[in-house]
Amino acid sequence: MAKAVALPNRKVLDCPITALRFNEQIQTILEWAKEHQSKTVCVANVHMLMEAHWNPEFAIVLKNADMVTPDGMPLVWMMKRLGATFQDRVAGLDILASVCELASKQDVSVSFVGSQTQILSGMRSRLNKEYPDLKIAGMEPLPFRPLTESEDEALINKINESGAGVVFVSLGCPKQEKWMAQHKDKIQAVMIGLGGAFPVYAGLHKRAPRIIRESGFEWLYRWLQEPRRLWGRYTKTIPPFIWLAMKQLISTNHSVSNSASNLE
Repeated sequence: MAKAVALPNRKVLDCPITALRFNEQIQTILEWAKEHQSKTVCVANVHMLMEAHWNPEFAIVLKNADMVTPDGMPLVWMMKRLGATFQDRVAGLDILASVCELASKQDVSVSFVGSQTQILSGMRSRLNKEYPDLKIAGMEPLPFRPLTESEDEALINKINESGAGVVFVSLGCPKQEKWMAQHKDKIQAVMIGLGGAFPVYAGLHKRAPRIIRESGFEWLYRWLQEPRRLWGRYTKTIPPFIWLAMKQLISTNHSVSNSASNLE
C-alpha cells in the first residue's frame, strides 16, 4: 500500500484543521472506506479546540487524527483569515448525509456505535427512507460504563466482520475522539465522531435553519434548546476561544508584516 499522504491543514489554536473543500473531504473519506483503511475523523468546533488547549493528552489525539473537519463557523472564519480562503464548513450532520448518500451508491456499508437504542432506532427509520439502498452493517449502543476487555474485543470483531467501511461514533466530546484513537488500527474502517448529530438526525432535536448556521449563531440556537446542558460549556469555552483566536491572528499578521519588511 502506498504511503499515506498528509492532508493540507491550517493550525487554529495549534490544532491542525484539514484545509479541503467539503466535497474533497467527503471523497477522501469514501476512498479510505472502500479500502477499509483504519482512519479517524474528528469533527471540530470551539468546544473541542478548547478541550485540546486545556488538555495536552487530548491535543495529541487531535494532532494524530487523519482528518479534523471545521464544524463550527468560527473555525471556518479563522482558516480563511489564515489563508484557506476557499474553506467550507464541514459539519457533522452534513458529513452524515453526504457519506450515507455516496455510500449507498458506491457499495460501502456503514455502522453506528454509541448513543441509545431509541435514538439509533429513529436514525434507522429515517436512513431507510432517505437512502433505501444504504447498507447498514450494524447499530451498537454502548453502556455508560467502560467496556470490559472481552466486550471491547467482541465489539471490534463484530464491526470488522460486518464489513463496514465507515463507523459513525457518538459518545460525546472528548470521549468519542479518545475512543477512536484507542481503536485506530484495530477497527478496519473510517471512524467519524459525530457527537450530537445522532439525536438531531433521529428527530429528537431540531437543527438550526441554514441562515443561522451560516451566520455563526448555531450555538445560540442550540443553547435555547438545551440551556441547562450548554450554558456552562458555552460560558467556559467561547470567551477564551475569542481571546486566543485574536492573539493568534495578531501574531500571524505581525509575522507576515515582519517578513514583508525583510524582503524590502
